[in-house]
Amino acid sequence: MAIEIERKFLVINDDWRSLGIGKVYKQGYISTADKMTTIRVRIIGDDAYLTIKSKTEGISRHEFEYSIPLEDAEIMLKTLCDRPLIEKVRYTVNLKNLIWEIDEFKGENEGLIIAEVELESENQVIDIPHWVGEEVSNDARYYNVNLAKYPYLKW
Repeated sequence: MAIEIERKFLVINDDWRSLGIGKVYKQGYISTADKMTTIRVRIIGDDAYLTIKSKTEGISRHEFEYSIPLEDAEIMLKTLCDRPLIEKVRYTVNLKNLIWEIDEFKGENEGLIIAEVELESENQVIDIPHWVGEEVSNDARYYNVNLAKYPYLKW
């Protein structure tokens, strides 16, 4: 069983852009009856994944991710996932033994840039890069599943 512990922050300038290379992501969410569990279908290039996540408690949650055939993911995104889909470019930046993922959103979430860092424990102390601003880890509006329901451009 995997536990995801992550913190999310708004990005306040472009100083990070020279630090990483971006990959295009397309993802969607399948509605669940309990509204607590998240089921995500994601395509990154020619790779596809199905991810199941539990309710977030603090900044932690259970996460299970499985590779699936690309064709299956494309069908799921087209027929099973809520709209709009999440479109973004994810940049990976290694800083001080941490991997920062910067998501530059496209489509209906254009203009939003979020930096995430996965941690080993909820109490882990980290150095915040100068291009990182307000922490939004506990603001549900910034969860990708909610950005699919209530896009940034409609706030």
